Amino acid sequence: MPQEDSILSYIDTAAQAATDTTAARMDFDGADILKLVLQSLDDDKAEEVVTIDLGGRSSMADAMVIASGRSTRQVAAMAQKLLDRLKERFRLSARVEGKDVGDWVLIDTGDVVVHIFRPEVREFYQLEKMWSGSEGRGSAPS
Repeated sequence: MPQEDSILSYIDTAAQAATDTTAARMDFDGADILKLVLQSLDDDKAEEVVTIDLGGRSSMADAMVIASGRSTRQVAAMAQKLLDRLKERFRLSARVEGKDVGDWVLIDTGDVVVHIFRPEVREFYQLEKMWSGSEGRGSAPS
């Protein structure tokens, strides 16, 4: 086989694997992320989970999820497990704030923003009231 034919037929398997990984990342949308977030919070015994549809009201995300944990330890653990599940399922590294303290953890996936609070902190900030607006905009706690 002439040298130029062997060069043209060479396939870089590492480059092909990177392309496959990129394609896998794009095989989900905000609804898939929201479903995983809600399932993760349910699995970890989050309390008073509320989903607020931000469609048409904010360009920052499609949905906001607000939940409570009973202690700083549970809040931080729920946040870490959610981050691990997002990475495992979607290869998504979400931005996170407050995990080290555990009073209020903010996780921004791009399409879904998640707030996990200790109950006292959640009551103080009352994000549901601020973002729910009119009746029927947010869903009932699950």
